[in-house]
Amino acid sequence: MMAGLARALLAAGRFIARRPLRAAEGKGAGRCSSLRGGGWRRSYNSTPTKAALRLPSMEYQDAVQALNTLQTNASTLEQIRREQQLGRTQGTLEAMKSFVYRAGIAIEELDQLATIHVTGTKGKGSTCAFCEKILRNYGLKTGFYSSPHLVQVRERIRINGKAISRELFTKYFWQVYNQLVETKDADSGTMPAYFRFLTILAFHIFLHEKVDLAIIEVGIGGAYDCTNIIRRPVVCGVSSLGIDHVSILGDTMEKIAWQKGGIFKPGVPAFTVPQPSGPMAVLVERAKEIGCFLQVCPDLEEFQTEEGKLSLGLAGDHQKSNASLALQLCRTWLQHHQHPDFPLLQDSLDFAEVPERMRPPVSSGFSPAAPMIDGLRTTEWLGRSQILKRGPLTYYIDGAHTIGSIKACVKWFREHSSKEAEAARGPVVQVLLFNTTGERDAAALLKVLMPCQFDFAVFCPNLLDVAQNLNADQKNYTVSLENMLSRCLDNHHAWCKLTEVRRDNLWNLPGSTLEDPTALVKKGDLDEEMLLLREPEGEQIVTRTLVFPCINNALQWITQGRDPDLQLSVANPLNVHLAGAATLKEAATVQILITGSLHLVGGCLKLLDQSLSQ
Repeated sequence: MMAGLARALLAAGRFIARRPLRAAEGKGAGRCSSLRGGGWRRSYNSTPTKAALRLPSMEYQDAVQALNTLQTNASTLEQIRREQQLGRTQGTLEAMKSFVYRAGIAIEELDQLATIHVTGTKGKGSTCAFCEKILRNYGLKTGFYSSPHLVQVRERIRINGKAISRELFTKYFWQVYNQLVETKDADSGTMPAYFRFLTILAFHIFLHEKVDLAIIEVGIGGAYDCTNIIRRPVVCGVSSLGIDHVSILGDTMEKIAWQKGGIFKPGVPAFTVPQPSGPMAVLVERAKEIGCFLQVCPDLEEFQTEEGKLSLGLAGDHQKSNASLALQLCRTWLQHHQHPDFPLLQDSLDFAEVPERMRPPVSSGFSPAAPMIDGLRTTEWLGRSQILKRGPLTYYIDGAHTIGSIKACVKWFREHSSKEAEAARGPVVQVLLFNTTGERDAAALLKVLMPCQFDFAVFCPNLLDVAQNLNADQKNYTVSLENMLSRCLDNHHAWCKLTEVRRDNLWNLPGSTLEDPTALVKKGDLDEEMLLLREPEGEQIVTRTLVFPCINNALQWITQGRDPDLQLSVANPLNVHLAGAATLKEAATVQILITGSLHLVGGCLKLLDQSLSQ
C-alpha cells in the first residue's frame, strides 16, 4: 500500500525545475545603530556591503526557490554528527565564519549587534518572543531571528515583531546570494546550507536595517550551531532542556547540556531555568570553564506587581519559566545599556568568581516595569498553544515535538477542551491530527497523548496538497516523499499498537493507494455500523485511526465541509460518504488537536488562515 501511496504523491508533487540564476554586480550601503554600555547612543558605521542588482525576474518566489536549492540540511546534519564523533565539529564554525566573510560581513561588525542569544530544547522560541515584545515596548527597534517558519520563510527574520516584507527579503536575499555565488570559486565552489544562509541573511538584514538589538534563537544545540559565531552577546539564556536531536547533540541530557552551554561567553551573564541535577551540573561546569556567571531564574511568582500575578499572552503553565527567563534577559540587557528603569547593580558585573557548587545561585525577582508587564501579557507566538475557533470546530494548535513539550501540550489541551466540552450542547468529538519528522520517537510521543482518549487519530505527512504544487516557502527537498509516507505509516502503526486497534482499519481519501491520484478508492467492505464513536470492546475504548496523503485531505475529512474558510480541493472533492464521516458531521463540537511537528502546524495554518500567506 505504501508504495502505491508514494507513487500517487510523486505523480502529484513533482520537483519543479530550478532555473539557473545569474549574479549581477551593483552597489549598496549599510549602516547599523547599536546601543552599547555608556548610554543610548548610535555608535556604529559599517563599511558598505557590496550589493548585487536584481534581474527583472528575480522576485520573492524566485528568491525562495533559489534558497531551496541550498536545502542540504539532512546531509549537513549527518556530516556534523560524523565530525562530532571525530572531535572535529569546531570546523563547522570556521566554515560559517568563512561564509560570513564572503558575504561581505566582518565578524567585528557582528560584535556591534546588541544580541540576546537563547538556546534550549523547548521554550527557547517562546522566550525570545517574550523578550522581543518587552523590548519593543521600550521603543527599541528589534530584530528577531528564529526557526523554523510556519507558512513563509521570511517569518524567520522579524523587524519590530513583524516578518520582514517580501520586498525587503527579496532585496537583501539577492545581495547576499549573489555575493556568495561570485566568491564560491575561491572557496572550493561551496555555498552555505539552508540554515547557515538564512543566519547570514539575518545578520545582513539586522545590520542594514539598523536594529537596536538582535534576539537570536539557536537552531540546534549551541556550541557548534552556526549562530554561535556571535562573540559578544549582551546576555545568554538557556530554556528547559530535554532529549532531542540525539544524533547531533548526544543521547543523554548531560551531553545535550554541554552543547547548550556552548553559547556561554567570557564575562557575559547567563540565565537558565530550573533543570534536572545532572544537566544543571554540566551547565555550571561549562560556565566555570568559560568564565561566565550563570544564574537560575526564580519562579514567576517572585516578580512582584501591584496588579498581582503576571498575565501571559502564551497559554500553558510551561510558559511561566519562559517568561521568568525573558524578564531576566531583558532586565540584564536594559541594565547593560543603562536604562533608568534598571540601574546597573554591582553584583551583576561580578563574573570573576564563578560559584563552586553544583547548582548556580538563584537570581532574585524584581518589580517588572509597565513595558514588561504589558509585553508578557500581549506576546503572541503562532503555532504554540494556539486556539482557533470556527463555529462547531475548535482547532487546538501546538507544535510540540519533544516528550516534555507534548506533556505540556496534553495538559493545556485537556484543560481547555474540557471547559469547552462542559459548555457544549450536544456530542463532542475529539480528533488528533499528528505527524513527526526526523529521528523523533513517535511511539513515545503518542504514548503521552493517550490519556486524551481521542475519538479519531488522523495521520498525514507534512505535505500540503497532492493535487497541486506547494508554494516554494514550504517545499522540502531534504526528505523524499517515500520517506515522508513511510514515517507517516509508522506513526499510524505505533498508534494502532498503543490502542490495540487492528491495522486493517486504515482508510484513505481518494487516490491514496492507486496509481491515478484522482481515482476513487472502493470501501464497500466497510460497515457504517462498525464506525460508531468510541465503540466499546469490553472496557476498552477503541480509537479509530485514519491515514491521508496530505494535510488538505486530512483537514477536509475532519471538518466535513463545516469550516467555511477551508477551501476544498478541486482534484479531490470532499467525499462526505466516507466511513465515519457522519459522527463528525453530527457532532455539536469537534475539537481538533494538531501537534507533533511545527511543519505540520505550518501547513494547517496556511490552509486555515489565508492572511498568513499575504
